[in-house]
Amino acid sequence: MVIKTKKLPAPGETILGGTFLMNPGGKGANQAVAAERLGGKVTFITKRGNDLFGNQAVGLLMREGIDTQHVVKDGELPSGVALIIVDSAGENSIVVAPGSNGNLVQEDIPLSIFETVKFEILLLQLEIPISTVEFSAVTASDLNIKVILNPAPACKLSDTLLKHTWLITPNEIETETITGVTITDITSAEHAAALIQQRGVKNVIITLGEAGAFVKSEDFTGIVPGVKVIPVDTTAAGDIFNGALAVAISEGKGMKDAVVFANLAASISVTRMGAQASAPYRNEIK
Repeated sequence: MVIKTKKLPAPGETILGGTFLMNPGGKGANQAVAAERLGGKVTFITKRGNDLFGNQAVGLLMREGIDTQHVVKDGELPSGVALIIVDSAGENSIVVAPGSNGNLVQEDIPLSIFETVKFEILLLQLEIPISTVEFSAVTASDLNIKVILNPAPACKLSDTLLKHTWLITPNEIETETITGVTITDITSAEHAAALIQQRGVKNVIITLGEAGAFVKSEDFTGIVPGVKVIPVDTTAAGDIFNGALAVAISEGKGMKDAVVFANLAASISVTRMGAQASAPYRNEIK
């Protein structure tokens, strides 16, 4: 649920006015929609409440063409909700009530999902329990599925999770949480990426907003510049980036070209309001 207003309120401040929007979101769902619209074949695994928001979310995902047969219904907790404020510069402030997302447990993800469907990539975020993320990463990695981890919202990560992660995509804040290194320039970004690789991750992409992304991978190391646009709403830009990145990698693009593709997708998304609604289609990238 989004309110667009001139500025973000300070603590204790009430701001009158602004446009209200209600649209589907959630990091995993945003990434799934982005990947599907850009040409990926997507299966989405999550837990949702037995409520209006949950029913609506599944219906919208199905209309996008996403496989939702592994979406679990929670009989106790409501669907997750995010309250978002967007200012006139397109910056946002977000609070999330996880609801059923925070109750997605290992038992909700049968091994048959990984064994019966030929997945190339498992894309994970941290709006579900970290134990479930770790279980999923280990399971997929052991089956030679490439695990891409978008470590958001920021938190400490175990060595077990990182050793089973093929590619990690933190932003500057998340990178500092993982490594303790503050990103100020290319040198500090490369140092932080090297520390993450030392813990077992093969490839690291540190997203830098409009500056682009720093990549340290098996086939490329360096900055991939961003695309200059006038932002309207930066909500879900990182999610669109990750969904696009997964599609590009699944199509066999090298890491640099994959990031160029993901940057283009994210740059289009920030020129629009909304989360899933802002995800571009493949013809727009072309």
